[in-house]
Amino acid sequence: EMEGSIEQLKEEIAALDAGIRALDKSVAEATEQRKAENAEHKDLMTNNGLAKEVLGWAKNRLNKFYNPKMYKPPAKAELSSQDRIVVSMGGTLTTTLPGGIAGTNIGAAAAAASLVQIRAHSHREAPPPPPETFGPYAKKGEESSGVIAMIDLLVKDLDKEMQESEVMEKDAQADYEKMMEDAGDKRASDSKLITQKSTEKADAEEAMEAEKAKKDGTTKVHMATMEYIASLHKECDWLMQYYDARKSARTSESESLVNAKAVLSGSDYALVQTGSTGGRLTLRRRGGGGLGQ
Repeated sequence: EMEGSIEQLKEEIAALDAGIRALDKSVAEATEQRKAENAEHKDLMTNNGLAKEVLGWAKNRLNKFYNPKMYKPPAKAELSSQDRIVVSMGGTLTTTLPGGIAGTNIGAAAAAASLVQIRAHSHREAPPPPPETFGPYAKKGEESSGVIAMIDLLVKDLDKEMQESEVMEKDAQADYEKMMEDAGDKRASDSKLITQKSTEKADAEEAMEAEKAKKDGTTKVHMATMEYIASLHKECDWLMQYYDARKSARTSESESLVNAKAVLSGSDYALVQTGSTGGRLTLRRRGGGGLGQ
């Protein structure tokens, strides 16, 4: 019974251990999936943000030609005191041209990448006239408004996609945290059960070893008792087997002792054979009856 209980505890401990291993594996897989989803969300937010900035830059460029009131000029480059000294002395200054949209990062990287030579003169010449273009287009405002509306629509779609991604990311993170919490509770509970059942198994094994030792001691005592009983039976069998012979010998010995005592007392005895078949010799007092066999 105790061995069966120990085997059952071993099976339960193994099942709990396998469950913890499976739980750890699922947690690791969920963590990797959460990392991948979070990276995908960040990429989408970054790419959509850049796309929105590009669309805003394009819209601003359209506003420069079709809706100047809505145009946002880039920030003017300010020369440092050292650069101003170089320019005032007629030197050549290597710098970056401002570009993009004011208040955004659009055009800043491109402007930083493109270096131009600016030659400073004390008297700057007027810029050349703009190139000749086609005459005014009658439907310029309509087409520009349509293109700008399309850009606004694209920006709106990007905003919607980013909002949806934010909601999905928030829900996924909440689900992941809930799963981690449940997995932690489950692991702690199973670990506690493993510890408890391991203690029970150790106690059961200790009790079984004690019972085995007790059984071994009892078995040895039983075997010794059985050996003693067997020796007693053997001795009793020998006594029963030679009982008559021992009785006869004891009777003869007793008679011999009596006759010897009588002889020592001075009685005159003679050996007389008595009996018709036995041929036994008997001491008899002369002139009297026999004293005994």
